[in-house]
Amino acid sequence: MRVDAQALTVTLGDWQVPCSIGRSGACAADAKREGDGCTPLGRWPIRAVLFRPGRATPPPGLALPWRWTSPGDGWSDDPADPAYNCPVRLPHGFSAETLQREDMLYDVVLVLGHNDTPPVPGEGSAIFFHLWNEAKPVAERSTEGCVAIARSNMDALLPKLKPGMVVEIE
Repeated sequence: MRVDAQALTVTLGDWQVPCSIGRSGACAADAKREGDGCTPLGRWPIRAVLFRPGRATPPPGLALPWRWTSPGDGWSDDPADPAYNCPVRLPHGFSAETLQREDMLYDVVLVLGHNDTPPVPGEGSAIFFHLWNEAKPVAERSTEGCVAIARSNMDALLPKLKPGMVVEIE
């Protein structure tokens, strides 16, 4: 799957949809820093899919590994945390974002393998492929560094994904 950071599109075969990326645009992966709002260029394996119970359901035949999120699920975004860029339980002794947000952005999340083998503190955490807020104007749908698409497009995409696939951001 290809993300064109200039054209703001996601393409898989002949399927193409609009997307949003980080508020600061895209940057080279080795220039990515925690909190910079940049979407890192590169090839990132899809590790798993997260679904929020009551708001999203895995489609029949989903081939990727997946799990439900719970209210205590978080993701460490603190470079000082030994669990940096890893899932954690909330409350957590370091900064971490919740995976069950008030909005719908994380109702469905593809976890991307950016800076995770092993995580290098400060080089970016929680680079996900998730939903955008359709209630906001397109110009206000940027992310903190993730890739985001419309819910209907995510629903159409999930059955197309296979184990071993990568998201290539260029």
